[in-house]
Amino acid sequence: MSTPKTPLPGLLVLSILSARWDDVWPGLLHELEARFGPAGHVSDLFPFDQTGYYDKELGTPIVRRLLAFDALRPLDELAGIKLLTNALETAHAGQRGRLFNLDPGFLTLERLVLATGKNFSHRIYLGSGIWADLTLIWQRRGWVDFPWTFPDYAGEDMKSRLTKLRQLYKTKLNNQKD
Repeated sequence: MSTPKTPLPGLLVLSILSARWDDVWPGLLHELEARFGPAGHVSDLFPFDQTGYYDKELGTPIVRRLLAFDALRPLDELAGIKLLTNALETAHAGQRGRLFNLDPGFLTLERLVLATGKNFSHRIYLGSGIWADLTLIWQRRGWVDFPWTFPDYAGEDMKSRLTKLRQLYKTKLNNQKD
């Protein structure tokens, strides 16, 4: 018999896509920090060019920024966080649609799980219309993707960035033990 156990908290990671950074930044960062606490990592902007899926709605060229927040959070908060980020997208949307796309997820030592409002065969329902997408797993000192992993997350640039965030997460876990 397995014994239920509360997992270690995760590192809240947020991917932000936008073609209008001058219009949304740094105000969006302040709003996110008001909801999730200080950001311990704010990446530089880097290209999002693996797909044209968001081009019509967000405009072009779309660039991405990754955030990771200082406070580690319980993993069962993921659905609520996705609902909150959806509300932020809607609150800032213009007549032509969203100004940005927010994709929250939890990074742990073992995996990266993103939240989504779209069902698919490999996704697990969390509640409130939100699913968990197992995007990457950590195995033998590196990230392993799946056939369903979004191309941008399967790329070496993103995996390198996530490896640095995983090290940040490990440091936070070790500091909690002290």
